[in-house]
Amino acid sequence: MDLTELLIVFDRTLANLKKLDDVWERAKAFMPQGPAVSTDPEYEDLRRAWADLLAGLPPIEGWTIVDELPDIVALGQALWGYAELGEPPLSVWAAIEKPGNDLAEYRYKLNRSRRMAVRDRLEQLVVSIESDLSILLEDVERDSSEVLSGEVRDRLAESFSEVERLMGDTSRQSDRWGDLNRHLSFGQGHDWHDIQEMDWPSVKSDVLAAGLTGVDPLPVPDVDLGFAATGRLTGTATSALPWDHLNEEGFERLLFDLLRNLENHQNVQWLQRTRAADRGRDLSCERVIHDGAGGVRTERVVVQAKHWKTKSIGVSEISTNVANMDLISPPIVRVLVFATSGTFTLDAVDWCERHNEKGVAPSIELWPHSRLESLLAAHPALVVLCP
Repeated sequence: MDLTELLIVFDRTLANLKKLDDVWERAKAFMPQGPAVSTDPEYEDLRRAWADLLAGLPPIEGWTIVDELPDIVALGQALWGYAELGEPPLSVWAAIEKPGNDLAEYRYKLNRSRRMAVRDRLEQLVVSIESDLSILLEDVERDSSEVLSGEVRDRLAESFSEVERLMGDTSRQSDRWGDLNRHLSFGQGHDWHDIQEMDWPSVKSDVLAAGLTGVDPLPVPDVDLGFAATGRLTGTATSALPWDHLNEEGFERLLFDLLRNLENHQNVQWLQRTRAADRGRDLSCERVIHDGAGGVRTERVVVQAKHWKTKSIGVSEISTNVANMDLISPPIVRVLVFATSGTFTLDAVDWCERHNEKGVAPSIELWPHSRLESLLAAHPALVVLCP
């Protein structure tokens, strides 16, 4: 079975599952709340519909829903018996809840299986889209009104269409899906630049989430940790990170996750892609300040990601970005952080110290690779997520 055929099966299964949801929502109204000795013709029709629909749920990992809806006459009589005994009707409550629990279990397994099915192809499309966008826009002016065409443009359109198909009804968290579709429809040079700089970076997290969520387990070797820990271990523990294994997007994502996990940092957001030569993305967050007298305030922090492994950040790069903070929409930026996988020149460090002594906004913080490694050492779960 190829991917297209499998997706059709997933779609039909999901449609059947939604029909079962509807049947169960209607059937719940007939569940007895006390002793009862009769049924209802409408409920019996719902039981028959439920049984018919179960045939449309293929097994997932050897399991599917097989139980019919409960017999409400039997439930009512059981409630009568429990009432006479003066005992809580635990088995009756469990029988009433079972159809809903089965639906939830099947839905979880269905969504997980679908993610597994589309994961590899989505990852391939992400790489392809980013490569083709760079090729397409290599010689296109930022404000070009020319409608782009050609093999690369057609391949990109097909890739975005396939992404939508693979994602199915996966929740879209980004608010730029509408912008992406509009820019694809117009197709002018500046539209494609907007796709590369704003739309695609924003929706990419939704695309990746359709193949892997935060609750999916990371692969681990087949090892008993208890036995392994009692053995004679060799080597040393290091906080150094494999910076060479990270690309620009991976470095930016690592910073995003780090900020979300830092104490007293909240509302972490992506900003638009910068106009800097490295085309890096800024992040924005709020830093919570406790004054020691019971007062609490927040200040806006902007973090610039600089994945510079072979070049140190100098004065010109820092001073230019400090000046550009006035162009960012309110609230005012109180702190500007430069986070790099490399280092800073001595002149840059001196310039920042003199700037901060003036007491003008924004104050500057420098996070070289050594500081990042120190911060990440307290959050090892983030490190193992690095590519």
